[in-house]
This record gives sequence, structure tokens and C-alpha cells, in this order.
Amino acid sequence: MTTANIQPDPTHTTAMARRAKWGSFIGTAIEWYDFYLYGTAAALVFNQVFFTDFDGPTGTLLSLMTFSAGFIARPVGGIVMGHFGDRIGRKSMLVLSLMTMGIATTLIGFLPTYATIGIWAPLLLVLLRVIQGFGVGGEWGGAVLVAVEHAPKTKKGLAGSWPQVGVPVGLFMANAVFMIMNFIIGPEEFVAWGWRVGFLGSALLIAVGLIIRLKMEETPDFAEVKETAQVAKFPIAEMFRTQWRRLLLAAGVKISQNAIFYIITVFVLTYVGESLGMSDDVALVGVMIACVISVFSLMFFGWISDQFGRRRTYLFGAIASAVFAYPMFALMDTRNVVLIAVAIVLAFIFHDAMYGPQASFMTEMFETKVRYTGTSLGYQFASTIAGAVSPVLAVYLLQVGNDRPWLVALYMIGVSIVTIVATILSPETHRGNRRKPAKIDRIADKDSGQPYRPVSEAHTSQPADAKVPETP
Repeated sequence: MTTANIQPDPTHTTAMARRAKWGSFIGTAIEWYDFYLYGTAAALVFNQVFFTDFDGPTGTLLSLMTFSAGFIARPVGGIVMGHFGDRIGRKSMLVLSLMTMGIATTLIGFLPTYATIGIWAPLLLVLLRVIQGFGVGGEWGGAVLVAVEHAPKTKKGLAGSWPQVGVPVGLFMANAVFMIMNFIIGPEEFVAWGWRVGFLGSALLIAVGLIIRLKMEETPDFAEVKETAQVAKFPIAEMFRTQWRRLLLAAGVKISQNAIFYIITVFVLTYVGESLGMSDDVALVGVMIACVISVFSLMFFGWISDQFGRRRTYLFGAIASAVFAYPMFALMDTRNVVLIAVAIVLAFIFHDAMYGPQASFMTEMFETKVRYTGTSLGYQFASTIAGAVSPVLAVYLLQVGNDRPWLVALYMIGVSIVTIVATILSPETHRGNRRKPAKIDRIADKDSGQPYRPVSEAHTSQPADAKVPETP
């Protein structure tokens, strides 16, 4: 008997889906708090703590390069945890990723400074950042799969937005810790020791996250694959053999969102503080306001994708982000506190039109038995080539442009064009992909030797030629 013949208890199924949403959201918020805490510290503090022998701009550049180091390990984490997530289950990898991230973040809080141990300080900082990257490399794929695979077909976009909401919540907490400590003890004491509080506090948050995630159930989609003995022996090999084109499309879809996100959350802190000569709190407050609004806009765009499709929603976000690149910097260059906040908030909203439906859009591109691997690798590959370099590249482009941001805006437009093209070529996965598949999607299925079927239906026990009634 397969799971397809079992009629689950609706009440139990609803409770499982609810726990999955909250578990993925809370765990993701904690993990991204850890990850972005580092990004905020790299932009504001680490150049004064771990790179004291260098001038201001060089120290800032080196500090942001250590931020980028975490991205190097993210594809590795995605491959390793994706493999075991497709082999033994989603839940165990989510617990492992949370522990890995928490231990690395807490240890950063104990690191001696450059003045104490010299070159070993930045070297150990980079090592712990790489471990952070490995942990977060397997986090996103598992979190979104838990949320999406538990959800009914008509609500997968909204369900997938829940772990996405964990990102602005984590970012808000990271910035709030820095602002509060800076306000209470003052800038000098904050640089001396106050920045460590946020990192050390991660230990408590991780404990809470582990309790919640250990109570989560395995997803019904993976349970069905395991029940029917369809578990892939080597998920990454099978994914590259049969769905490598979809992997490239998933990465292309991700690039603009990821690059622009780190520009508006990391580079902007440096731009407002150093290039515009304003208080660090100006940009931090703008980001925090945007994070609060983002909690609602992410869910809104996830819901919109359930109503009108993933591609339409995603294209709106990519096009709007490209159009807004120059106006964003024009608003910030006014040095008006309100307009700077408006610029950051609008940039976030356009970004959220991509990030809200991204979880359902990307996961539905892959078959269940290789979904953890495909989703994680597509996400982390794009993060490595976009998010890892965008803050550093933006600082460099700002210097080349004589402290004017026009080249940074041009870069934002360029990555948005890549995502627009990838989104157009991607299949519409909304509600079982009823539309005629894109040419590249038909080619991808031809490579695997299988007749075309929507990915979101490929793991079910229905035959390929089964008739599915149309929804009005």
C-alpha cells in the first residue's frame, strides 16, 4: 500500500501544516539573525576590531570580504545537506543546520581582537564565517520544503512565504541588537565590547529553535517518496543528469533578488555612514522599518502568486527593482532622513515581490526525490555569485565612480535583467503547471527520457496520462 491510498485525518494534517509553517519561520528567523548579525558587524565594526592596521576604506573592504567568505561554503552546505535531506529526510538536516550556525555565531562573540592575537584574529573570523555559510547552505532549502510540502496545492505560495518572513525578522533582530547596545553604552564601548552581546545571545536563541524544530513532522511528500521506494541513491548526480537546466533557471531566478538584497542591507549602511557622512543609525532605522513592512509584503506577494501565478509576480519584482535602481540612490543622496527610509522601504517591497513567491517557485521546479538538492544548490549557487560579491563589488564600483553610486545602480539593473530572462524561460509552476510548458522545460524532460509532466505532480501515484479536472 502506498501513501496515495491512505486518507489522512484533515485535523491532523492541518495541525502538521501549522507546525511546519511556524517551525520553518522561527528557525529561519534565528539562523538569519546569526547570518545578518555578521553582515551588520562587518559593515560597522569589524574594520575597527580585526583590521586596525589598514586605512578606513581598505579596512571596510577587507571587513566586507570576510562577510563574503561565508558564501563560499554555502553551496557545499547545500550539496551535503541536500544529499541527506533527499536521502533521510528534511527535519534532521534542519536541526543540523541550526546547530552549526549557532555554534559558529556564539564562538565569534568570544574571538580575541587583532590587537590581542594579531593576524590570527581575522583568520579565525573567516573560519567561523565559513562554518556559518555551511550551516545556512542547508537551511533555506529544508525550511521552504517543510513549509511548501505540507501545504495544499492552492496555498503553496503563501505557505512558502513563511520561512521567507524569517529573513526580515532575523535582520530586524540583528540591527535592533546593534542599535540598542550602541545607544545604551555609547559608540566607543560598543566597538570595544558591546558588539559581542548579539553574537553571544545566539546561544539562547538556538536552544529555543531546536526545541521547536524537534517537534516538527517529516513532510508528506518525502514520506511518499520513501514509502514507494523512490529515494534517489545519489540525488545530486540524478539532478544533474535529468534536471540541470532547471538548476540553471533556478539560479538565474535567484540572482537579482540576492544581489539587490545585500546592497540594500549591507552596502547601504556603509554608503549612508561613510559616503554621505551621516549617522549609522539613519540607515539602520530605515532597514528596520523596511523589515517590519516586509513581514506583510512577503506574505502578500506569496498569496498573489497563488492567485495569479509565480512568474507574473516574480517578473514584476525584477522589473521594478531594475527601474528603481537609480531613483533609490537619488533619494538617499538628498541626505533627508525620511527620504532615505522611503528609498530603503520601496527597494525592499520590490525585492519582496521576488522573494515572497521564490520558495514555491523554485521548489516546484524539481521532482520530490531531488528537490532538497536542486532547490538548495540553485539557491546557494546564485547566492555565491551574487550575494557574496555584491557588497564588495558595490564598494569598489563606488570608488571607481568617484564616490558616486551610478555604477552600483547599473550593476543592479544588470543582475535584474539576468533574472528577468531566467524567469521568462522558467515554467509556470502555479497550481500544477496547467499552461503549455516552455520550450526549455520540454527539452529538460526530453533529456531525462520521460514525457513532460508538471513537476509538482511528478511525485504522485497518478499515471502520466491521468485526466485531471480543470479548475474554473
